[in-house]
Amino acid sequence: MSRRRKRLTAAVIVVVIVVIAAVAIALTVLGKETRRRVLFATHPIQYAEYVEEYSAEYGLDKYLLYAFIKTESGFDPDAVSDTGARGLMQLMETTFDWVKFRLGDGDEVVYDDMFDPEMNIRYGAYLVSYLLGRFGSTDTAAAAYFSGVGEVSGWLENSEYSEDGVHLDKIPSRNCAHYVSKIQNALSVYTELYAEERTD
Repeated sequence: MSRRRKRLTAAVIVVVIVVIAAVAIALTVLGKETRRRVLFATHPIQYAEYVEEYSAEYGLDKYLLYAFIKTESGFDPDAVSDTGARGLMQLMETTFDWVKFRLGDGDEVVYDDMFDPEMNIRYGAYLVSYLLGRFGSTDTAAAAYFSGVGEVSGWLENSEYSEDGVHLDKIPSRNCAHYVSKIQNALSVYTELYAEERTD
């Protein structure tokens, strides 16, 4: 092979390597951008006025509140579960009655008000705040939101599920464990997308 042909072949190889590297970088960038677009679409910011107000009032991370709303209802204020839970944060009537009593609301507030986004977020935010105060961690509070305070308290007393009586090392309910994982994931995504966006 002539010297000229060798140089040409080497130049072609260099060009091919540069093109492949450029395509790989472009695909990586496009992949990240596509992922972000999908996450923005599936993790929206809605009812921001109420989320901001009641997360501040009850000392909550607003992204945690968004994570609960996304997980519970997908931001559908008219959502009703198979068990009858209502609204954005899917509150059962017994839970509504308890929160209503704790907040000191009068007879003018009724369970149908849980279809009102502001009222539902206010009640749900209070409940999440209470559970965080009682159990001390997001995971355990989320478990109690899903399975109930009594159930989670029982798990914490069982050394099979909790070594220290404060944190759940194992959640015996598969559905509850899945729910807690969904809250964790949603919180992580909201924090990544919107806290990062604010500093960009």
